[in-house]
Amino acid sequence: MNPDAQTLWKAPRWALAILLAVLGMLGPFSIDTYIPAFSGIARSIGATPVEMQQTLSAYLFGFAFMNLFHGALSDSFGRRPVVLWGLAVFTIASLGCALSQTIGQLVLFRALQGLSTGAGIVVSRAVIRDMFPPAEAQKVMAQVTIYFGVAPAIAPIVGGLLFVHAGWHAIFWFLVAVGMVLFVANYKLLPETLHVTQRQPFNARHLMRGYWDLCSDPRFLLLALASGVPFNGMFLYVLSAPAFLGDHLGLAPTQFFWFFLLTIGGIMAGAWASGRMAGKVAPKRQIRDGFVIMLVTSAANVVANALFEPHPLWSMWPIAVFAFGWALMVPVITLLVLDLHPERRGMASSLQAVIGSTANGLVAGLIAPLVMHSPLGLAVTSILMMAVGLVAWVWLHRRWPEIGQKVASY
Repeated sequence: MNPDAQTLWKAPRWALAILLAVLGMLGPFSIDTYIPAFSGIARSIGATPVEMQQTLSAYLFGFAFMNLFHGALSDSFGRRPVVLWGLAVFTIASLGCALSQTIGQLVLFRALQGLSTGAGIVVSRAVIRDMFPPAEAQKVMAQVTIYFGVAPAIAPIVGGLLFVHAGWHAIFWFLVAVGMVLFVANYKLLPETLHVTQRQPFNARHLMRGYWDLCSDPRFLLLALASGVPFNGMFLYVLSAPAFLGDHLGLAPTQFFWFFLLTIGGIMAGAWASGRMAGKVAPKRQIRDGFVIMLVTSAANVVANALFEPHPLWSMWPIAVFAFGWALMVPVITLLVLDLHPERRGMASSLQAVIGSTANGLVAGLIAPLVMHSPLGLAVTSILMMAVGLVAWVWLHRRWPEIGQKVASY
């Protein structure tokens, strides 16, 4: 924690949470706005559904790759420069997407978007731990998750309306405007939270030693798997939204927002509950409760899809409840990850994001195209994604039972 934290931000805590949430939401917002326009983009530029899916994969793999460096750069040069450069590159990439005329151009600029948006997610986590002690940090992390949920709920509505009334290029012009507004806001408001005495030297040897320390720590790897992979049990449905919502549930693009509204509502409710538990409930109990909710909901979803035809009245609710369980436990796991190696919080945040986003990319590019045309296939794949995280957490819990045992202090 920065020893000067009290003097860096004098506005209310929730105001900083909003600023960091807006940074963190940029990545998901870049996905959710253009998903309702998938079929229209494909028709406009002559792309196949598989080629359109690669625009997601390129984004997610670019996100995963650059996340190897966002945190390390912020540990060496400060949080603020990394955020500002990331927002500048995102704005340029969005401009490229808006001007794209072929699927190749769109994939290229989507990859560039992915390379840049991770800066907000990675650095915002490190900023929280720079500024607050453990229990306060959990509350702020939960607040960030709540505010973060508002934008993805709005994004498909905005994307659907822009697509219907102005064409798909307007979606990316909108993202250009978002990037510019965020750059100005962070340039004026975001303080530098990394104390000069806590900066790490930036050189190849030091960087590789840091990666080795983290990647050779099984506690770190298991915690990162426990938080990152289960997210795909929910994200799979987001990636498959055109098929799941349009083909299976018969919804129009302008009606997709109902799915996102329910899912993000689940995330916000889970994050709110997580914040209420901060300093009162042991982290491992909170994590256990989150996995129990995800497991029961996923199993019920598989059974329902095996017995009944999918219908809008019931098919979207399991994903929302799953999202609640995930959001209940992920702020806690994230803080456990950051506190394993306090001197390398930026790098730890980077590698945690890399593991999660690599899984996201594999799901987007390989798994989602295989199962998106079967409601039962989606449900089974979702529970398998959750199971990977559950196994990782159970393994960690048995090998290092002391992790997450103490209630976070203020």
